[in-house]
Amino acid sequence: MNIDLATNRLDSVPYIASPNCDARPRDERIELVVVHAMSLPPGEFGGTAIERFFTNSLDPAEHPYFETIRDLRVSAHVVIYRDGVIKQFVPFDRRAWHAGESRFGERTRCNDFSIGIELEGTDTEPFTSVQYEALGKVLAAIRQAYPTVHAVRGHSDIAPGRKTDPGPAFDWGHLASRLPDGMSTA
Repeated sequence: MNIDLATNRLDSVPYIASPNCDARPRDERIELVVVHAMSLPPGEFGGTAIERFFTNSLDPAEHPYFETIRDLRVSAHVVIYRDGVIKQFVPFDRRAWHAGESRFGERTRCNDFSIGIELEGTDTEPFTSVQYEALGKVLAAIRQAYPTVHAVRGHSDIAPGRKTDPGPAFDWGHLASRLPDGMSTA
């Protein structure tokens, strides 16, 4: 797996364009990867709800929870599903709308300098081994293409008190064993 620097996309995964992105600030270097967890409806896996959410095509009448998120406009660069399937929604050189109000060290507005990776899951259920394997491959490709990326953090790390994902079920030690040289989780 590699990133095509002409398109800033993974070369071997489906690309579904999300309108929920914009240009990064001029001369902003990508330095951070933010790991998220999401399932739609909450606690349910499979299907296309996350994809439809990121492309603003989720039918609010389909499930009561969807009505509560109908006006949200969010995205992540990449989603890794429970079965290890990877899909990309935003090119890495664009700013995905994944972190919201956030802080990394002394810097705010993490969307400006981060890549968002969404794992299909919840805070309380273990993630699958194929998700960790896929995440490791995506991180290796990111590090190869963007050597300024050095940190991997959870959404809860950059938005404490506001976000809890990827949650206590996420195995940071397992991920640390798959990180490419030059990247850290701490």
